[in-house]
Amino acid sequence: MIGVLVVDDDYRVARIHDNFVARVPGFTVVGVAHTGREAIAMAARLRPDLVLLDLYLPDIHGLDVINQLRVAGHDCDMLVISAAKEAAAIRTSVRQGAVNYLLKPFGFDDLRRRLERYAAQRAGLSLAAVQDQTDVDRMLASATSRMTATALPKGQSAETAALVERALRAADAGLSAAECADQVGISRVSARRYLEHLNETGHAEITLRYQATGRPERRYRWVG
Repeated sequence: MIGVLVVDDDYRVARIHDNFVARVPGFTVVGVAHTGREAIAMAARLRPDLVLLDLYLPDIHGLDVINQLRVAGHDCDMLVISAAKEAAAIRTSVRQGAVNYLLKPFGFDDLRRRLERYAAQRAGLSLAAVQDQTDVDRMLASATSRMTATALPKGQSAETAALVERALRAADAGLSAAECADQVGISRVSARRYLEHLNETGHAEITLRYQATGRPERRYRWVG
């Protein structure tokens, strides 16, 4: 079982996240904290594998919690949850080792997919010993294949997902679903499904471009 420490200052939200985690096979909640200091103390005592960490805490910012845990020598992984949509917050979280970044509010399936992806990554990196580069390559290949199979929604292929990601990475100004479809060679509906999945998994952000008439155009930009 993967032990999870839930950290959120809102008691009601923390309880919801607690229930979400408990519904995912292979995961168990070992504790719930509502402040940064409480999270640090509970992490030291409970030794969770994963911390579901809100950034906006009443006493210490979530990124400072990560720093303090690392300085203290705790190697628990971090899945950041936040209402912050700024690219800087996402980049900083990733630089500090967050395994994922999930925007509030989110539903059960949003969290479940990320937890399953995390579990697949752990399983792929679980060799007891590494003898040579072959072992390293096998570990990384296993983690990648498991993550791809788990993370993609039913009906989406890893090959097409890679093409969509490549096109989005190369587009500094972002892409609409129609533009992405033209570049990749798939239908606009399919392109939008892949782009929406990238947004749901924290790899793309959406902006709206308002036009003179009709509905605003949804544009997607890679955020890593």
